[in-house]
Amino acid sequence: MIEVKNVRKSFGEKVVLEDVSAEMLPGKTNLIIGASGSGKTVLMKCMIGLIKPDAGSITYEGRDLNTMDEKELKELRMQIGMLFQGSALFDSMDVAQNVRFPLDMFTRKTRAEKAKRVDEVLARVNLEGVNKKYPAEISGGMKKRVALARAIVLNPKYLFCDEPNSGLDPQTSLVIDKLIKEITLEYNITTVVNTHDMNTVMESGDNIVYMYQGRKQWQGSSKDIIMSDDQKLNDFIFASEFLSKAKEMTRMEMQKK
Repeated sequence: MIEVKNVRKSFGEKVVLEDVSAEMLPGKTNLIIGASGSGKTVLMKCMIGLIKPDAGSITYEGRDLNTMDEKELKELRMQIGMLFQGSALFDSMDVAQNVRFPLDMFTRKTRAEKAKRVDEVLARVNLEGVNKKYPAEISGGMKKRVALARAIVLNPKYLFCDEPNSGLDPQTSLVIDKLIKEITLEYNITTVVNTHDMNTVMESGDNIVYMYQGRKQWQGSSKDIIMSDDQKLNDFIFASEFLSKAKEMTRMEMQKK
């Protein structure tokens, strides 16, 4: 479990995070949602140690990120997988080399062991037979799956995904959502997803943190959203008239049961 407690962060006079507390649950898809400028990206960067909070703590299984020494930080980083918004593949490396990169950096496995592991994770994201292709030769959806394979190649305990559906068509987005959710459950990973995608919110939101103007406005599951009376959350999720009516119909059906 990752616990965020009373985190505050400012840049100059601008307060970006104010007294944020939340829990990211293991074996669950934890989402951070909110409008642009709500603080969700800064919160994720604080959680992975790219930005240090001005106050508060972030703990991994009770270990405070801000008080870890270099050895502890290195051990933690080996347990973290990261899926970047733009995939962040190396153009000069083929698919297998991209996926193998964390194994080269953090392990002493033999070349054969690395090759076997690369094949395993590529198969897990349904990308057999593309090892020798380069990023320029594959689609945007395939790039995201390669990046996801790289993110899980070290068997991480924690997986962070920054806008994993950015730039993808709806059908491909569903594929990525499904893979992330399946991998989270299979390996009991604490997965944290920063997203704007409403389909992701409603289909994969085991635990959702809604950020509003630097504060945690609401926390709950996708099912809780349907019954929520939080007006700011409703305005964000159900902005269109169609979605608003769909929510009301679903809510009425749930109340009948």
